[in-house]
Amino acid sequence: MHEDDAYFPHQVDHIISRKHGGLSETGNLAYACFRCNTWKGTDIASLVPRTGELVALFNPRRDQWSDRFELRGFVIEPLTPRGEVTARLLRLNLDKRVAERRLLMELGRFP
Repeated sequence: MHEDDAYFPHQVDHIISRKHGGLSETGNLAYACFRCNTWKGTDIASLVPRTGELVALFNPRRDQWSDRFELRGFVIEPLTPRGEVTARLLRLNLDKRVAERRLLMELGRFP
């Protein structure tokens, strides 16, 4: 989502939080929407519910979005465990977020 379409300005996020030893350098920073950054917090991984496996979150500096996710209609579908834990933790498919994507697509503003 473009920052112009967000209610709050985007924020600079530490991919690996300083709490976990991440540095404030370009390779560890990403521009994130307010909601995603808030829900991510200092997390760097999460458990896959069906397996209990601990999996790192999507890293926009190392991972390709299309390897981890697919846009199906207005829903962001995870393709891998990393995509799954990221989509769940960032709440990418909350009803409000899906409706927001639908509206932005109808306006030609997404993706």
